[in-house]
Amino acid sequence: MTLYCATARNLLTVELFTIGQLALAAGVNVETVRYYERRGLIRDPPRTGAGYRQYSAADLWRLQFIARAKRLGFTLADIASLVGPDSLSTADSVRHMAQAKIHALDERQKEMADTRSRLERLIDVCEDPNSEDCLALRVAN
Repeated sequence: MTLYCATARNLLTVELFTIGQLALAAGVNVETVRYYERRGLIRDPPRTGAGYRQYSAADLWRLQFIARAKRLGFTLADIASLVGPDSLSTADSVRHMAQAKIHALDERQKEMADTRSRLERLIDVCEDPNSEDCLALRVAN
């Protein structure tokens, strides 16, 4: 007897993925999944009698989380400290890591703006290719 029509079948059905299905669903390469397993970022999955890896929806979520964290600029070492087997991360540590990333981005933005400003001055200096300032930039032969 089931509570609702067809719920018994659904309660017993757990979505499992092969490594290829998991990689495809997460948008990564199969070798990436294996690499993350070796690094301890994803658990070593149970295997079928034939030796095929069996991943769960939780593994897919974790793989997608890793991809999102990488897009935000976190390194795999950073991610391991957040979700790895030895992770002791707290909301506070995540916040501090994110603040450090923002600070690094701000510094890079400042450096890029400075470089852009120097390049714009160089363009202005060489507007007249015969100007003495532009001629001084040429390498003596």
